Amino acid sequence: MLLRISLIVAILAGLAVGGLNFVKVKEKITTLVQDRDEQKSAKETAMKERDDTKRKLASTEKTLTQTQTELASTKDELGAAAKRLQTTLAERDATRKQLDDTRKERDDARAELVAYQLTDLKPEQIIAMNKTYKSLQAENQFLARVASERAQKIRALTNELAAYRDPEAIVTLPADLKGKVLVTDPKWNFVVVNVGADQGVLERGELLVNRKGQLVAKVIVRSVQKDRCVANVMPGWQLGEVMEGDLVIPAHPEVKESTNVAAATPQTGAQVTAVHQ
Repeated sequence: MLLRISLIVAILAGLAVGGLNFVKVKEKITTLVQDRDEQKSAKETAMKERDDTKRKLASTEKTLTQTQTELASTKDELGAAAKRLQTTLAERDATRKQLDDTRKERDDARAELVAYQLTDLKPEQIIAMNKTYKSLQAENQFLARVASERAQKIRALTNELAAYRDPEAIVTLPADLKGKVLVTDPKWNFVVVNVGADQGVLERGELLVNRKGQLVAKVIVRSVQKDRCVANVMPGWQLGEVMEGDLVIPAHPEVKESTNVAAATPQTGAQVTAVHQ
């Protein structure tokens, strides 16, 4: 009997513990379900917010892309407008210049017309005077050439006369005379230089031959033509072989006060006529 009572007590105690555990487990399950539901709700809310954010971001990106496109288009239009403005300004400046040139031509034409009216001359008279002027110009140029040639001859004859009087006299040449060796003959020690009477070269004039600033030889002119001369290498003055292309300058240049061909050339029509006569 006691055993049965003990068993019953034990069973009841077990049922009580099981009931208590069930209540606690139920509470935990309820709590877990609530937590799960809350987390699920929070998750759904977060996912909804994420989706909303994605939609807003996509919309923002689309708006940004459209704005960038519009900005690029605006920049292109602005650049095109700036180019059109520059073209317009250039055309305006060109038009102004043409207008100024036209005004100047108009003023010059008016001045020429006034000057023409003041002359009291007829057009055919002006044409005849112009022809006469051109003819006189041509004659003046011819006389200047004749005077220059005569001055060269006088200079050459003066040089020859000086040689007769004093064979050792020094012959000076124009200070700015510069030439180049065209032909050289080492066997006969002569060279041909590309300067002559037109440049003021005289017989017995001495030239220094140099190459790259170094003295090569000294030569003396033996014959003179219009635009070239022939010279011999002076004994004792050949420091190297004279070659084609070597430069020559006067050994005894004229001083500024000396009379040269340019000074002997008449400068006015009256002087030309006097020399011609």
